Amino acid sequence: MKKVLIICTGNSCRSIMAEAIINHFLKKQWQAFSAGTHPSHVHPYAIKALQELGTEVQGLRSKSISEFWDSEDLDLVVTVCDSAKENCPVFHKPIPRVHMSFEDPVRYGALDFEEAMQGFRKVRADIVARLLPLLQAYEH
Repeated sequence: MKKVLIICTGNSCRSIMAEAIINHFLKKQWQAFSAGTHPSHVHPYAIKALQELGTEVQGLRSKSISEFWDSEDLDLVVTVCDSAKENCPVFHKPIPRVHMSFEDPVRYGALDFEEAMQGFRKVRADIVARLLPLLQAYEH
C-alpha cells in the first residue's frame, strides 16, 4: 500500500478533506495523512461535508508537518494550496511532490449555514474529481 501526505497551510479544510476522502475511496491502494505548515483546528464544516459523503471522520485532527519529518515510508507528498507549496519544507528523504491547488472553501462573510457549506461541497467534489484519479494513475 502506498502512503501519501497531503499538505495545506492550516490543515483545517482542504488537506483534512483530502485525507478522509482518499482513505475512504482508495483504501486498498493508498493510506493518506494530512498536515499543515501552520496547523490550526479542523473546521466543523469540513467534518459536515465529509459526513454528507459518508466518509469516516473519527480521529481527524490538525497536525503539524513536523510529525512527518522522519517518515521513511511516504511515497508521495501533495500540496493542495499555493501557500503550502511555497512553504513546504524539504524532507529528510527525497519524496516525489505534486501540487494540486484547491480553492479555499471558507466563505468569509457567509450569511447562513447553507451558503457557508457551498464552498466545502465544491472543494469536496473537486477533490473527488481531480485528486482521486491522479492517485489512481500514479506509478512511482
